[in-house]
Amino acid sequence: MSATPPPVDAALHELRRLVAFPTITRGPNLELIEHARERLEGLGVPCHRTFDDTGTKANLFASFGPTDRPGVVLSGHTDVVPVEGQDWSSDPFEVVEREGRHYGRGTADMKSFLAVPLAMAEWIAGQELKRPLHLALSYDEEIGCVGVRRMLAKLGEYCATPAACIVGEPTGMRVMTGHKGKRMLRCRVKGVAGHSSHPERGVNAIEHAAELVVRLRAVARRLMREGPFDEGFDPPFTTLQTGTIRGGVAVNIVPADCVFELEVRHLPGHAPEAILEEAKAFAERELLPEMRAVSEEAGFAWEEVVRYPGLDTPVDADVVKMVSGLVGEEAPGRVSFGSEAGLFSGLGVPSVVCGPGSIAQAHRPDEFVEREQVARCQEMVERLVAQLATA
Repeated sequence: MSATPPPVDAALHELRRLVAFPTITRGPNLELIEHARERLEGLGVPCHRTFDDTGTKANLFASFGPTDRPGVVLSGHTDVVPVEGQDWSSDPFEVVEREGRHYGRGTADMKSFLAVPLAMAEWIAGQELKRPLHLALSYDEEIGCVGVRRMLAKLGEYCATPAACIVGEPTGMRVMTGHKGKRMLRCRVKGVAGHSSHPERGVNAIEHAAELVVRLRAVARRLMREGPFDEGFDPPFTTLQTGTIRGGVAVNIVPADCVFELEVRHLPGHAPEAILEEAKAFAERELLPEMRAVSEEAGFAWEEVVRYPGLDTPVDADVVKMVSGLVGEEAPGRVSFGSEAGLFSGLGVPSVVCGPGSIAQAHRPDEFVEREQVARCQEMVERLVAQLATA
């Protein structure tokens, strides 16, 4: 076993290997998971997998040290967003280094965070840890923190309840104590088709959907104007927006169907249910009577697609003090994007978000992470291991 941590070049080499696995959300990730499992189990590190219903995607939970004591989780997702329609200057699944920046899909979001402990695995396994260090790798985070839920359902079988969790989303290695929660809904508007020369004989699903979307926009403006507010976030209020809309067949046919999707990104202390119920009540009260006057089959059907909680860890919590000490950051912040940290926190695992890279690079063409950020992440893990070995 290695007595000293590997150089940061080892983490960057591991990052190249991880990026080469095209683990696009909704697609398989088993090659990456098996790569990590084989490396860890080869060092005697016990690993547990949980699979999706298709068996083509899995989570991996691995533990260094004694699992009967509260330890620390390093958590990250293995999936990345698609690259279609983006203008990349190089192959997105082959890391290219230019002037200290390492380009490739997932370099910032968030395979660089995963690469660090995997590259350090032999050194970590050689330490006499008094409390455990856990690695949690998940699938399908990008579509609503889907995969990690199956892992968390079995967490009690794997280890004692962890004392802390660090979710390594890109924050520039700054400790983030809060993030917004999310609800995403799909609304299907059922109308009645007809000839466009007599629109009054049909029920125009697109137009009724549009009226509802306009109402939602009014609610979004009110939230922007009246709050509630939390100045730790940017923007400091709950947001609401319509993201997609589809409907109609031809301009001379009254459209019988329309589907739109909306999302609420809410402050952790602001329950979004009242906002959503307001939209549904408007549809029932203002739009449905006119639609049903033509056909009793017309109406609205709502489906919740994504739900995950916000994170609101107190700034004086032990996990914040610990991770701030590891990274030398004296001023924790909050982020508007979501993460799996809210789910860990909901299980009683105090959590923060802290990882290499910038969220400004995530999901974009020519995504990159800087070498300096990977080095800072490795320093954090080295200090964390030293604490777990002495605590």
